[in-house]
Amino acid sequence: MAQQSTISHLIATGAADATALSAPGSPALSYGALRALVGETVAAYNAMGIGRNDRIAIVLDNGPEMATTFIAVAAGATSAPLNPAYRADEFEFYLSDLNARGLIVQAGSSSPAVEVARRLGVRIIELEPRREQGAGSFALRDTSGAPRSAAAQGGFAQSDDVALVLHTSGTTSRPKIVPLTHRNVCASARNIREFLSLSAADRGLNIMPLFHIHGLIAGVLAPLSAGGQVCCTPGFNALRFFGWMEEARPTWYTAVPTMHQAILGRAANNRAIIGKNPLRFIRSSSSAMPTQVIRELEETFGAPVVESYGMTEAAHQMAANPLPPRVRKPGTVGIAAGPDVAIMDEAGNLLAAGSVGEVVIRGENVTPGYENNPKANAEGFTGGWFRTGDQGVMDADGYLTITGRLKEIINRGGEKVSPREVDEVLMDHPAVAQVVTFAIPHDKLGEEVGAAVVLREGASLTDKELREFASRRLADFKVPRKVLFLAEIPKGATGKLQRIGLAAKLGLC
Repeated sequence: MAQQSTISHLIATGAADATALSAPGSPALSYGALRALVGETVAAYNAMGIGRNDRIAIVLDNGPEMATTFIAVAAGATSAPLNPAYRADEFEFYLSDLNARGLIVQAGSSSPAVEVARRLGVRIIELEPRREQGAGSFALRDTSGAPRSAAAQGGFAQSDDVALVLHTSGTTSRPKIVPLTHRNVCASARNIREFLSLSAADRGLNIMPLFHIHGLIAGVLAPLSAGGQVCCTPGFNALRFFGWMEEARPTWYTAVPTMHQAILGRAANNRAIIGKNPLRFIRSSSSAMPTQVIRELEETFGAPVVESYGMTEAAHQMAANPLPPRVRKPGTVGIAAGPDVAIMDEAGNLLAAGSVGEVVIRGENVTPGYENNPKANAEGFTGGWFRTGDQGVMDADGYLTITGRLKEIINRGGEKVSPREVDEVLMDHPAVAQVVTFAIPHDKLGEEVGAAVVLREGASLTDKELREFASRRLADFKVPRKVLFLAEIPKGATGKLQRIGLAAKLGLC
């Protein structure tokens, strides 16, 4: 397969009449039609004066139009997908911070982004779906009335142009802009494709949001780089998952652990569909998957679960557990799966196998650096390695175990507690379906250990019983002093469970 270093090269792989994109209830879009759509779209925004490295914000619901718009914008400008659920103040921050030249919204959109863009003088571009021409087909209409002129740099982007900009989550600080070049995202798509042995015969069912690196790269670009098919759903819905599975007949899907757990909750009633649509593998990423859930998924679907480790600054994938017959080690995030991966101490020294330290990476998929943020770059890069902020340990075979986010480690009066270690123990209780261990501010100790717990349907458990269970396997200082039983644990926009700030969200500080 020819080296793909731009998105226009990447989508050139699929046979012209092969299906690139599909969607529930819609006719398929072929690779030939996708390539034509991308060419027409680049010409359309070039005529509005928008070209290479100019930012176009995209505020669209999940689905095939979001996927094709991301691709078409990135092919000749810079895609800046934003969460449609943002409020006006958030759109004002992101559109201003990005210096967006345009905003793409669906025709008739009531998103607060429209009024914010109008106020900021950002060109508003309406998208009109043309599903009858294939899933994800659309036309653009400039409704801003702004003067039109040719783009300074028109045509398709080059390898070192910026394809995609995303903000870090900003849980503990102002969100940082992460620019990812065409070389970065294509390298990441290639890494995932090769690690999963994706081919033109594979069909991926995308349930991930497309304003986030996981869905954009693993859900969309990686399968397209293999000439395979992506079925774009309207977003995750456990009630509809098995219906989509029956219609799309996927060979794999990728999701975050909370989604996998919701799917498992409905699997018993859908065994016939699972039996008729065997999966080649199931992929999990974006946060840690409890080993108990991995085991249950594999038993239910009869397919291996591949847990991957990624982040925005790496254009997604960094490490992953390999497919059989290679060794998978549940509880680890596997081996380096694209970039070089190592463990580093605070002084910048690389550590030997078995030593705990900060996970660092380097490679073609890693961002060249945060935008306009020399302080973050000085702190984030050491000797050509990017510091992930994750604490981990690598075994003699190169398998990486993440022991926690450095900022998530609970400091209880000087005793350091890894919340993931506590999670693993509590998840072993037969009544527990989901758990997140987190820090609660404490006036004397600094921080205390807390746990938010969701019980299995029909199960009952008291905090005293759970604490006694934990105390049999954990040192006393690691046992949660406060256990909250919840119907649902608050999640971030992408479905990830978030430890940082959870105490405040639950009214504990």
